[in-house]
Amino acid sequence: MSNPEQLIAGFEARMAESQRKADRMVGEIEAVSVSERSKDGQIGVKVDHAGNLVGLEIGLSVRDRPDLAEEILRTVKSAQSKLAGAMRAGVTDPVGPEVMNQLVSRLEQAFPAPEPEGFAPPAAAPRSEGDRFVPEEERPPPAAPKPPEPPRAPRPPSDDGRDDDYFSDGDYLR
Repeated sequence: MSNPEQLIAGFEARMAESQRKADRMVGEIEAVSVSERSKDGQIGVKVDHAGNLVGLEIGLSVRDRPDLAEEILRTVKSAQSKLAGAMRAGVTDPVGPEVMNQLVSRLEQAFPAPEPEGFAPPAAAPRSEGDRFVPEEERPPPAAPKPPEPPRAPRPPSDDGRDDDYFSDGDYLR
């Protein structure tokens, strides 16, 4: 049997080594950032390890564009979607593969790849499975909506003049 003091000293040494590895990993994670430029190169963004925008450059020629905000957001999303890969490349000595896989998985869920430019989701779902592959010009026009039903005539009052709709006398089995 080993000396209890040696067991405790060994345990403390392993804990200190684990703490050093964890501190080094945190430092490497915090150092990860991604820079991205728009397609025309006029907008540049930089996001940190958490996906926060930490740098923004806007060229003079695009400052008056009406779609400037959308282009900035598109560029930021593109940079954020590359964080998972940058994390894998930037963190050289993870505490464990499970930790790295979980970190990368969370980044991929939080920052999915942006939709391709020019992509527009369909305006409405097809009416039936058969309509899915019929060209728009060959589809029959949609059916006209049904007219609303006319209001119902009020119920005639009961013979004794009481309104029995709410069973105010407590007896519903007359």
